[in-house]
Amino acid sequence: MLVPEVTEQDVRNALREIEDPEMGTSIVDLGLIYEIDVTEPAVVKIKMTTTTRFCPASGYIADAARQRIEDIAGVSQAVVDLVYEPAWSPDMVSLFELPKT
Repeated sequence: MLVPEVTEQDVRNALREIEDPEMGTSIVDLGLIYEIDVTEPAVVKIKMTTTTRFCPASGYIADAARQRIEDIAGVSQAVVDLVYEPAWSPDMVSLFELPKT
């Protein structure tokens, strides 16, 4: 059976479904995803952060990201690296996703 090639955009779209429970906004649109690596077949590695180092939902968010990535066709393993450098700031929020006023 032919396994589909997974792209960075596939991963980004999947992660967009996960909301930060405190902010109510996608972890992608908040700028919490720093890096997506799809160079290894069937393995996706991401570097991500949370809005603060002491975020009580950090484990939940990282687990949700891993599970959602592993649900993508063609992915057998997701590696989620939770990092805090650079520190997240509101400047990282994706402006094109905010409602237009």
